[in-house]
Amino acid sequence: MPDVTLDPWYLAAVLVTVFAINLTLRAAPFAALKPLRASALVRSLTLWMPVGVLAILAAVTLRGTLIDDPANAVSALVAVGVTVAVHLLGGRRTLLSVGAGTFAYVLLVNLDAAGALAGLF
Repeated sequence: MPDVTLDPWYLAAVLVTVFAINLTLRAAPFAALKPLRASALVRSLTLWMPVGVLAILAAVTLRGTLIDDPANAVSALVAVGVTVAVHLLGGRRTLLSVGAGTFAYVLLVNLDAAGALAGLF
């Protein structure tokens, strides 16, 4: 293996370049969005985009669960109900509702695997 020495100035130049590009790319969307804040389209997107993302996530997840593991379909549907209920009753806090739904699903799947739910569903 050849003996490679790394020039510290070269390393510093690479790191500064990477830092500058990273900072610019992260700041660009905020700079571009500033003039659009008063736009009706942007206000509408801030309202509907989280709902759309969660709907797509739920559809993909449920499709995979219902096709790959139909035995857990009831657990998945109950967890969806818990998610919706917590979201509507808990002040529309997305993190809380997704966390509660995930907890309900994991709990129901594990109880079902242990045989505790055999007579209920």
